[in-house]
Amino acid sequence: MEVHFVAALEQLEPSDAVRLAALAEDSGFAGTVLSDRFQPWLPQQGQSAFAWTVAGAVGQRISGTVTVSAVPGYRQHPASVAQASATLSALRSGGEQRDWHRLLLSAGDAIDEHVVGGYWPEAHERATRLFESAEIIRKLFTASAKGSDVRHAGAHHRLETSRLWTMPTTPPSVQIWAGGPVTARRAGREGFGIVVQAAPADRLVALLRAFREGAREGGHAPGRATVHAQLSWAPTDEEALANALTDWPMAGLRFPRGDIRSPFDVAQLARAVSPDDIRSRIPVSADPTVHAAHLRALAALGFDTVHVHNVSRAQDAWLEIYAREIAPEMGA
Repeated sequence: MEVHFVAALEQLEPSDAVRLAALAEDSGFAGTVLSDRFQPWLPQQGQSAFAWTVAGAVGQRISGTVTVSAVPGYRQHPASVAQASATLSALRSGGEQRDWHRLLLSAGDAIDEHVVGGYWPEAHERATRLFESAEIIRKLFTASAKGSDVRHAGAHHRLETSRLWTMPTTPPSVQIWAGGPVTARRAGREGFGIVVQAAPADRLVALLRAFREGAREGGHAPGRATVHAQLSWAPTDEEALANALTDWPMAGLRFPRGDIRSPFDVAQLARAVSPDDIRSRIPVSADPTVHAAHLRALAALGFDTVHVHNVSRAQDAWLEIYAREIAPEMGA
């Protein structure tokens, strides 16, 4: 199982994200994960750098995998996401390209995607748009690798005859964010991998089962299955809890936030999050063995990869404790 470092661009200046990605690799992480967002969740987070620019810089500093989570179909047409992903992958040559960059695709949140002023659809339509976007991206990767053009006319997107002129020898792998079994099953059936948010074990098992059943229905071997795990570590339990409440209270929100448009509105809602809300959703502890056990339990469910986000801003101290106390437990 691989363990990757999540560099939250809502919390980090771009240069610091690049520095921490290199430090994370030295600490035993197999790669770095970035998300393409336009705004932070909270005003006090203070940052929201363009992920593809930071990803290119990270790719020049580490030898491990660079994963980018993107939202096609609103701020960026699927063709633009495909071009960004292919260009990033092409920064490596030959055999080094294989699987060093992975593309995650999400249905998105209004807080980032409404800024271009377009219609913001309900959840079921966002899922339909997500799969149509993924299909356009896959068409572009496949056709461009063969030196061919491709076109698309679907329910939500059009692509006139075109190809990607900068294309790696090996196209990036594509995984779909799956919030429920219907999406997980469809991703498996259509030959994509999945990434899911960490949740109680029975829910994660159900998602993995749906994904694998979908793959069987589609006649594919299951793609990569990744779980995104948030936790709060600090030198004391009290600091770990205070950091989570201050820096990432969204982890304790008990309702979807996909339709919220302003970081200031999220901040107002987050005032209702209690310490018990946080403790019930993510591990909060100064004890690294607690976090190591949590990550091992996720791996035991059958995931190939774990993306780890310590929600605190104290990333240097986190990476030091990870290297010393947790990485050996994870086989790094």
